[in-house]
Amino acid sequence: MFLSICYYLESESNKRVMVHQQGEDRNQMLMFSLESAIAPDAFVRVVDAFVDAVDLKSFGFAHIDCKEEGRPPYHPGVLMKLYLYGYRYGIRISRKLEREAQTNLEAIWLLSGLRPKYKTIANLRKDRGMAFREVFRRFVCLLKEWRLIDGETIAIDSFKIRGNNSLKNNFTEKKIKQHLEYIDNKIAEYEAELEHAEKEEKRQVLINKIKESKSKKAKYEEVKKQLDEQGEDQISTTDPDAKAVVFQRNSVRVGYNIQASSDSKHKLMVEYDTGDVNDTHALAPMAIASKELLNVESLKVLADKGYHTGAQLHLCNTHNITSYISPKEPSTKDTGLYPVTAFTYDSCNDSYTCPSGSILRSNGKWYKRSEYRRRKKSDTLFKRYTTKDCKTCTNRQLCTQSKINGRYIDRSEYAGDIEQNNQRVNNNPEYYRQRQQITEHMFGTFKRQRGFAHTLLRGKEKVLGEVGLLFIGYNISRCVSIIGAKELVNMLKKYVSTSKVYLPVVLSFFDNLKFRQLSYELYGRVKKILALLYSLLLNKNVKSSGKAVRISVLYSPVLVHLILVLIAVGLRIEKVSLITDVVTLAIYYPHSLHHYKIDCF
Repeated sequence: MFLSICYYLESESNKRVMVHQQGEDRNQMLMFSLESAIAPDAFVRVVDAFVDAVDLKSFGFAHIDCKEEGRPPYHPGVLMKLYLYGYRYGIRISRKLEREAQTNLEAIWLLSGLRPKYKTIANLRKDRGMAFREVFRRFVCLLKEWRLIDGETIAIDSFKIRGNNSLKNNFTEKKIKQHLEYIDNKIAEYEAELEHAEKEEKRQVLINKIKESKSKKAKYEEVKKQLDEQGEDQISTTDPDAKAVVFQRNSVRVGYNIQASSDSKHKLMVEYDTGDVNDTHALAPMAIASKELLNVESLKVLADKGYHTGAQLHLCNTHNITSYISPKEPSTKDTGLYPVTAFTYDSCNDSYTCPSGSILRSNGKWYKRSEYRRRKKSDTLFKRYTTKDCKTCTNRQLCTQSKINGRYIDRSEYAGDIEQNNQRVNNNPEYYRQRQQITEHMFGTFKRQRGFAHTLLRGKEKVLGEVGLLFIGYNISRCVSIIGAKELVNMLKKYVSTSKVYLPVVLSFFDNLKFRQLSYELYGRVKKILALLYSLLLNKNVKSSGKAVRISVLYSPVLVHLILVLIAVGLRIEKVSLITDVVTLAIYYPHSLHHYKIDCF
């Protein structure tokens, strides 16, 4: 567009002199279109096609439809495009996004010259956090439909981000106690000085200090009351959902521990959430949520030793999720005695064999081991295995330091799940080694390349919305690397054009049934079923027992019966006769959809 010319000038002595590259005259009028200024495979074109493919109204975005009066609002799609573009290049602050919309040529093209103010930009992110998360999930379903996600193996890991809460505004029971003790001591000092103070000015100063100290004490007591009511280990006063977490090099900061799962095929993000300050109790919730989102019967999950917990492994097994979690080191210290691994467990006889050949048995009773976490008592069941042979064993000094009871072994109720997991990892080291390749590289991309080391919002819901924006942009950029920008744009446009056919298909089926002189009652029943079918075809979340129903359909007359049965089962419709009537009609009049063949998710 701008010409740069490097040429030689002839000097008086006929010597050629090189001149710097020359630009255009700033007063020169140039005629070009925004369209011609953007490369055909630019990332900004993919963002434009992606947002155009999203049914923002179904996600609860405001200002989709304009009112008759008042100033016209900005369409949320315009602001969402700006966000996705900004997060891709590490521009997250609303004032900087406002400047990009005014100065960046790609952003000007993306917004068609619109220039929203920073407050308008910030409000969308602040008010529609969960909507961004649902858009991400819908995008994951679409990627699975395109077979860019296979849903066979996922890896789970976490990364920590700083929150909008300083460490001094984060309190634990111990910290509050220290503050109260310090204040009580200071009050006692001020009161002692007050008794011996003679000048009125000094007495007034001490009285003010005592009042101020008592005011601070009241605030700390109120924080302690809130901590007791919530039953948590800690509380943050600025952002109540933020927690004190351990970052690198054992530095403690207040923030969020973001859990994320990635698919092994193309390393695309699948699901994310935030909860505890560590990973101990995050494996099963993340794995189950990923499995439900991908709508698969079984799943394999990889994770590091931070996720290795018996209860979590057991939950994974009960949900048909095969775990490959790095085994933890034994919690007991090495004292030179026989380790637990030296004892062999016999599952058939429910007994252990010690290195000397003696058999350790239990009395069959389950005992409880109480643990206090977040001030809440949790019980773990275990059996205790002992033997009388310890009294006469010659290797007793190598096995136990107990002089009375001898050696015993406690076996947890989840020991079987732990042993199966450890055996899978040890037998498949190459398979487990995929974990780092699948999930860790994107965390470096988020923090180093895109500057996502801290959140700009407060509250779990809003923070997860911001993480959703980041993950949507990451999956889009990964798809560009996998299939190319042009192909991805074409696939998104094809998806939009296909969606527009859904309504005529359903209405055609409905009209064919209507013209068969159905009774008014049966006509109403069919209309209700088709409304549910239409919601599924538009990929809306139809709630059923707290879970979203997602059905993958190849729309043809052969599968009309199956579609209706799936709706009946998935939505648990009470009247079986209603389903029978509609299925019968679908069987007798399938030709109404004979010429339609639509892929949807």
